[in-house]
Amino acid sequence: MFDAKRLLDQFLGGGPRGGYSGGYPSQAPHGHAPSPLEQVARSLGGGGGKAAILGGLASLVLGGRRGQSGFGSGFGAPGAGMGSTGRLGGLALIGTLAYQAYQSWQANQGQPNQAQRGSAPPRPTGFIPSADEAARMLGGTRFAPSSPADEQDRARALLIAMITAAKADGHIDPDEQGRIFGEMDRHALDADDKAFLMDALRAPVDVEAVARLARSPEQASEIYAASLMAVTVDTAQERAYLDHLARRLGLDPGFARHIEATLAAASSQR
Repeated sequence: MFDAKRLLDQFLGGGPRGGYSGGYPSQAPHGHAPSPLEQVARSLGGGGGKAAILGGLASLVLGGRRGQSGFGSGFGAPGAGMGSTGRLGGLALIGTLAYQAYQSWQANQGQPNQAQRGSAPPRPTGFIPSADEAARMLGGTRFAPSSPADEQDRARALLIAMITAAKADGHIDPDEQGRIFGEMDRHALDADDKAFLMDALRAPVDVEAVARLARSPEQASEIYAASLMAVTVDTAQERAYLDHLARRLGLDPGFARHIEATLAAASSQR
């Protein structure tokens, strides 16, 4: 059975399957055999730092492109994103960042016009919480999944958003798809994971389809945050895609930029 939540954790640097929950792939304990996903990442040049940043599966699909930004490596690092309840999951990571952006944006909207007073607006919050902190932040809010089925639906939507954003500048062309599919065949990737990835990679870049995955304003902000985490926003195509996505998700342009600033702050504070 396809487990979108587990796959999202692997996209965002969670430990490989089999119960190992510590550190980067290169820091696995003695005797730990690399998972198939780690092997795929290394064979594609995503080992070491790149694999640590987005995990083996993201290195497979994204080619480690997000690695140059530095975001996400705290999620997979020893002790980062950890609390008494264990490693922070991908859903909680994205949810807490979107929630921080929302709270900060709302607070800023209630303040006098800073620009007219000649001072800069408050800097948005941006940090990667521990698992316990994430639970406290999201508990009782619409950023928290309401059930295991809701977790799966949200995780699937975020995965699709990330893969679609990664394709926005055309770097995953048919030749690159063929290379990725070849690596899937060479390694013991779960059939359900492989089917999901192949469908997502082959699908056209459809902003409308991604936007329709959002069932609430909160999910809209999470989808936008996840899309940002898949790219470096260093091409005109990526910028145009993200701006179009924000409009179709119904996000205020200022709030969309606030989400971007929150993610950037989380990265810089590592």
